[in-house]
Amino acid sequence: MNISFLRCLALMGFIMGLLNPLFTHADTKVSGDYPSLMSSLKIGTSQNFCNEEVPIKNQEIRERFEKELLLSLWDRPQVILWLKRSHRYLPHIEKMLEKNGIPDDLKYIAVAESALRPHVGSRKGAIGFWQFTSATAREYGLVVDKYVDERRNIFASTEAAIRYLKQLHQDFGSWTLAAAAYNMGEGGLMAEIMEQGTNNYYTLYLPLETQRYLFRILSVKLIFSDPEKYGFRLTKNDIYPPLSFEQVQVTCSREIPIRIIAQAANSHFKAIKDLNPELRGHYLAKGEHTIFVPRGASMGFQGRYANLEKKYSATREEKIYIVKEGDNLSVIADRFGVPLAALIIWNRIDLQRPIHPGDRLIINQENTKP
Repeated sequence: MNISFLRCLALMGFIMGLLNPLFTHADTKVSGDYPSLMSSLKIGTSQNFCNEEVPIKNQEIRERFEKELLLSLWDRPQVILWLKRSHRYLPHIEKMLEKNGIPDDLKYIAVAESALRPHVGSRKGAIGFWQFTSATAREYGLVVDKYVDERRNIFASTEAAIRYLKQLHQDFGSWTLAAAAYNMGEGGLMAEIMEQGTNNYYTLYLPLETQRYLFRILSVKLIFSDPEKYGFRLTKNDIYPPLSFEQVQVTCSREIPIRIIAQAANSHFKAIKDLNPELRGHYLAKGEHTIFVPRGASMGFQGRYANLEKKYSATREEKIYIVKEGDNLSVIADRFGVPLAALIIWNRIDLQRPIHPGDRLIINQENTKP
């Protein structure tokens, strides 16, 4: 018998083993004590989003809901990560929603949009927890520049999302339509409402992504409302710990390396970047900044920072190299025995723009050893 044919048979057997849960009887359990997918579809006939009824008795609506629920449950590793991350971020979102007097269900938009990941991006250029484009982010008060991208900050981006959703609710008169507009844009949704002569989300013919959007959010809500029903039994030891930090005010008289902040906090570069995912690159801009540092690090921070900044500023001018004729970045890096990538970082060099004679480059030779 052909070896390739045998391999195909083995592969088919493996795949059928993976797919076996799909064909499990509704009243039985699959391996790992997970409910079968069929039994998971028993979602009842009363569902709502932000206290607005979902017409689940309508067969077409139910089918759309079931599709998104099945797709969510099929990706069990993703759901587990949702649940594990939720204790890190959702308590903060919940408090902010409550403070602003808007429905708690809106928190599930962040889960559906980003899976609660600060750095995730879309093909359309949306970034962060709430997946703002740069234009919308700036419109609703977020800083997006070469130093900072507040779309990645859970607090700033949630404040912006609240302002945006409140405006959409005011424009459309319902949280369901506000969510749809959040996905496709308010102009596009308003045009479809005017053209189709209805403002009922469930009967509007919208872009397919937007037709699915609310049901994806509803599937997240359903799973989060009763994780054990769907086989997700996480203990306190399973979940990721909540955010733990202290705030410090940092005054930069000039551009300051983030490593200086880390040293002042008796911490390391990665810890500062992880606590402040909105910080881009390796430097803080000149000016005032509110920075999160590890818990306990604020004690004595200002004194340590003042000394480190003074030392950095005093020695910086001694490390300047003036570019000469015939120089290029590789030649300069070799001359001083520093990595080319480090030279690019220290000087925020745009590789699309060549250096020229007379340009001033910073050389930090003492920082090159592991």
